[in-house]
Amino acid sequence: MSRKPFQRWSLDERRCALLEATLDSVAEDGLSGASARRIAEHAGVTAGLIRHYFGSKDAMVRAAYGYLIGQMTAEAAQSAEEGGEAPEQHLARFIVANVTAPNLSSRKVALWATFIGRVRTEPDYAEIHRESYREFLNLLETLIHPLLLAFERPADPVTCQRYAIALNALIDGLWLEGGLGHGLYDTVLLPEIALSAAEGILALPADTLRRPLAGDG
Repeated sequence: MSRKPFQRWSLDERRCALLEATLDSVAEDGLSGASARRIAEHAGVTAGLIRHYFGSKDAMVRAAYGYLIGQMTAEAAQSAEEGGEAPEQHLARFIVANVTAPNLSSRKVALWATFIGRVRTEPDYAEIHRESYREFLNLLETLIHPLLLAFERPADPVTCQRYAIALNALIDGLWLEGGLGHGLYDTVLLPEIALSAAEGILALPADTLRRPLAGDG
């Protein structure tokens, strides 16, 4: 593999570039094959830079897992804030962002599957997993709460948490299924399926989530 030209990055840019290179290496070589040398080749830097920023290759691989999950949550959160101001629009956009590109991709599902095996056996990975999913659930709760209030429904913390858990399961299932790339159906169907199912889970009138999102254009 030819070495990429060295680049000068700011601290944040360099750290992100190393994490992206780590994910590239894991995607191509697996966890066992993602050596410091291979990651450095992907990033176009020296292997010593990995130790400088992360201490070790293993620490950087763990950080890359957290980066992967956090990146997807951030993409969906940003999408939720775009468009209209109504709470149903925010929740609808968040749900759709999780079942469409760039969050929906066979590469990201494959990476997630590669990392998830370590969650059951390695405490550091388990902690990253818990914190990432806690962040995702908390974000869902903040989107559900104003929507329930708008429909004059109970919106206490326990109720919002239970709905968030249910919606998280819906989103995870469709994201995983859609990202497998088995070709059994067109993934363009997933947003409609997700929004319709979310309306059912939240016991909302039909098209509460679908209509405003379509109008948001």
